[in-house]
Amino acid sequence: MNPITFDDLARLPVIQYYETAFRKVTGMSLKVIPPCESNRRLSFGEFENPFCSQVTKTPVGCRACWDAEKRAERGAGKKLIPEQVSCFAGLTDVAVPVIVNGHHMATLMSGQIFRRPPTERDFQMILKMLKSEENADWETKTRKAYFETLVITPDRFQAMVHLLSVFAQYLADFASRHAIAASAQEPKPVSSAKQFVLSHVEEPITLALVAQHVSISRFHFCKLFKKSTGMTLTEYVALARVEKAKTLLLDVSVRISEVVFAAGFGSIPRFNSVFKRRVGMSPTEYRATLHSSVPM
Repeated sequence: MNPITFDDLARLPVIQYYETAFRKVTGMSLKVIPPCESNRRLSFGEFENPFCSQVTKTPVGCRACWDAEKRAERGAGKKLIPEQVSCFAGLTDVAVPVIVNGHHMATLMSGQIFRRPPTERDFQMILKMLKSEENADWETKTRKAYFETLVITPDRFQAMVHLLSVFAQYLADFASRHAIAASAQEPKPVSSAKQFVLSHVEEPITLALVAQHVSISRFHFCKLFKKSTGMTLTEYVALARVEKAKTLLLDVSVRISEVVFAAGFGSIPRFNSVFKRRVGMSPTEYRATLHSSVPM
């Protein structure tokens, strides 16, 4: 079984459910997209901000909107943290990365909202920038959509980003659980090795020990395990320990120093390094994300 891909994530029913729920709660659209930059402007379909739909009917507006989306996607992929950018019209786009085992697997795109109330002066400047040759009907519809665009207060905006981050973490956790689970399609030595690691995750685990457990040579086991899982044994053990740590971090009464050794990490610095590389945030930040309240 190879690690989960973006296409695997995209087929999850929870994706469509969350996109709908997020829109109903916040008034903003949400789209889960691949991690690579798209070669054309992203469309939110029937739930697109009407102003954005009008603007993209002009060549200048379409290019400018695409540029803002690319900057948001690029920033999230490079920094591996939520990225927000303002488009030429003053609307904010938000991109939140889904980080699995230290890799950028997907991006949650949302926004198309104002952070402050729009003004007539702003609108006139936008019309001038667009240099539109559209008719009066286009300008009338664009004006109406512009001043009806959702305005988000700072507190609500931070809550919205938090909701996206929580969902991104949920998707990442799903992918990690999928990757460590045994599969009926895997060779028996690989499934047996996975079960052995999960049963002894808090103990020292070596290649020699696992190969001996499944009764094949270390060389053959390494090739078989890598081919079946897409990971080395060392990478799999680290992933299993991080998943164990995530479970332990749910209990706020358990100190992080206790989590370190209960999950099989030999030291706090190593635990912090491996956890942040694979999850995209520190153990402390992960715990805070799980337990913080979301103001609305």
